[in-house]
Amino acid sequence: MGNTRFDFTGQLAVVTGSATGIGKAASEQFADAGASVCLLDIDSENGEAAAAGIREKGGEAEFVFCDVTKSDSVDEAFVQIFSNSRSIDILVNNAGGWTEQQPVCETSEEEWDRIIELNLKSVFLCSRAAVPSIRRKKGGRIINMGSIAGLTATHTNSSPPYMAAKAGVHQLTRLLAAELGSEGIVVNAIAPGTTATERVTVARNAEQRARIGASTMAGRIGEVEDIVGWILFLASPEAGYLIGQTISVNGGRLMV
Repeated sequence: MGNTRFDFTGQLAVVTGSATGIGKAASEQFADAGASVCLLDIDSENGEAAAAGIREKGGEAEFVFCDVTKSDSVDEAFVQIFSNSRSIDILVNNAGGWTEQQPVCETSEEEWDRIIELNLKSVFLCSRAAVPSIRRKKGGRIINMGSIAGLTATHTNSSPPYMAAKAGVHQLTRLLAAELGSEGIVVNAIAPGTTATERVTVARNAEQRARIGASTMAGRIGEVEDIVGWILFLASPEAGYLIGQTISVNGGRLMV
């Protein structure tokens, strides 16, 4: 993180996909800035460890198991969050990812459905569950994790359902912003370029990462910290007039 200081004292931030990677780092930074954080993930071991790490540093954090692709699991998770009469101030829909890199015609229906549910349906389910609580605060933030993959196409090393899902996330962001903006609920998305999370360093080999990095003006792929600062900014009061936008954070790899 840079030197910018944020203050989320007294606010509750809910971050999905927070056991590792960008979600974990965002949770840690929200807690450092004074927020109480609920970390949602299907990975209980790493999620519990991430929450415990925040508490060890004096922050407030709770891990809540949640399969963001299943409505029952999402509803149960948010009931648990609300059990202490807490209202959500910030929702970060960060859960997502892909596993297979293959052409459209070689993508199975099972893979298509799984990746669409993980990256797009999850945003719908978690936003639907959180909005009534955010409305009670008469304002708040929803930040959705899109991707450069939802803004441009490539015929190599791609996941068709991931690219389609992230394009859907960008459009769902605009729709939510239009529906909720007049109520003081600000909705935006971030579209990172390739970022050196644990998942990406496994899915893309060193040669691929170097090649992608060389295609950016920064000369490297993104680091988790490059993205987390934008999450906190979009949650801050300074971003209150930025509504329904997708912020591209990709080192100049794609300029639109």
